[in-house]
Amino acid sequence: MRTDLLTDPVDGLDEALSAVDAFDQTLVTGLLRPQPAQAAGLTALAHSVAGTPLASRVAEAADKAAAGAAGEEHLIALAAARTALMGAAHDALTDRVADVTGRPRAERTTPDRDGGDADAPGANVLAAARAWLCDLARTGWQGIDHDLIAGAAPVISAMLPDPRLRRQATLLDGFAAELAASCPGAALDRVPVRRWADLWTRALLLTLPGAAPAPALSTATGRLLPLGVDVQEHATAVQAQVHAVLEPADGTAPRLVRAAVSAPKPDTVVGAGLWQLLRPRMSLLGAAGEGRAVELDAMPVTAEGDLDWDDERARTGQPADPFATARVILSTATDPVTAPLDRHPAGIAVPVLVEGYAADRQDDGTLTFTVAGHRLAVDTDRVPAASPLTPEAVAASSACLGLLRWDAGEFVLQPLAVETTVRKKTVAVHAGEWAGGTTDKLGVRAEKAATDAVTVLRERAGKLLRA
Repeated sequence: MRTDLLTDPVDGLDEALSAVDAFDQTLVTGLLRPQPAQAAGLTALAHSVAGTPLASRVAEAADKAAAGAAGEEHLIALAAARTALMGAAHDALTDRVADVTGRPRAERTTPDRDGGDADAPGANVLAAARAWLCDLARTGWQGIDHDLIAGAAPVISAMLPDPRLRRQATLLDGFAAELAASCPGAALDRVPVRRWADLWTRALLLTLPGAAPAPALSTATGRLLPLGVDVQEHATAVQAQVHAVLEPADGTAPRLVRAAVSAPKPDTVVGAGLWQLLRPRMSLLGAAGEGRAVELDAMPVTAEGDLDWDDERARTGQPADPFATARVILSTATDPVTAPLDRHPAGIAVPVLVEGYAADRQDDGTLTFTVAGHRLAVDTDRVPAASPLTPEAVAASSACLGLLRWDAGEFVLQPLAVETTVRKKTVAVHAGEWAGGTTDKLGVRAEKAATDAVTVLRERAGKLLRA
């Protein structure tokens, strides 16, 4: 890894993010009666895309919004400009990551479109969602109240039954719930400006016909070598994403792929109990936990490297050490492309292997690795509770397999697995080690507690249904 490149400035990045920040501030107080500062933010956004095909539309939209007369088409243009800037920032950062890792990059291709939106699902309900999101932008985050947020409920209810609208409905539902929990906006001490602008922009653009087409699928046959498991937990849902290297059976170059499984959960199920919810849904978790390869036979896969997992097309294979995979194959694996609307700095998660570092832990708990004289921040907050991997194990490690991310203006490393010394022996500790089950005392205790909690919840649910 060229760690020296991680701290070098990226040309144009600060300017792009500054324009985004200026626009985001206009959404704090809303665009119904814009003030001079908001007009300046809108102008900054328009100037940032002046040399692009968006220039004329965004300039017109900025003028209309500054005058308090922005219609739906103008707000869409502003959202598109913001998305383009975040996409450009994403591309610049992923180019830098490719320079750091030295890995080949897949070629981005433009998918063929049939040109028609006649079969676009839920045109009316998507239009209703757009109208609500536009009202939200005019009101601003400081003006939100329960009456405004409640307007999303019938729209979400109409979306959820249609599987083709599930993506938009889930985003809108989560966004509305987060806003509702923050009402009234006038009483907020702190507004999550970037986050809410991200969610608003994405939600608005996903309501446009053709913005969220079904991904084009090909098939993958060959040996899948898991690298690590990234666990993302919320109060009512959990997801595990397995990052892996695919060695195609046809002898072509290896490529990085992902497979994810998610499940709803009660907030009482935490820690190792999460695996009980996820384990039955994807056999890959067991293979990753046991350190084994998986043989794939015509497994559906998107151009972005996401496997549409089907247990019928997978067979657990021979033992495969993730660190051996990383040392031997990872440097030659092709990085996947990113779908246009997914291009955002927060979405960067690139598998890397870091060795030969010195770990330094500050009094406040922050951890950094010094690699070849350059410091790399380590995000131990992302280490899941559902694993034996701990911040202490990371701090005592000699090698770390993780995801390189961009957070708060710098590159950070999210550990997925580490090699450390225990009783003069080098041992590996993985975030997904308990995914397929465990004999570890802590893991067994946590699994039992979760089993008890799930049993009680099922009994209560059964009583309610019988009543």
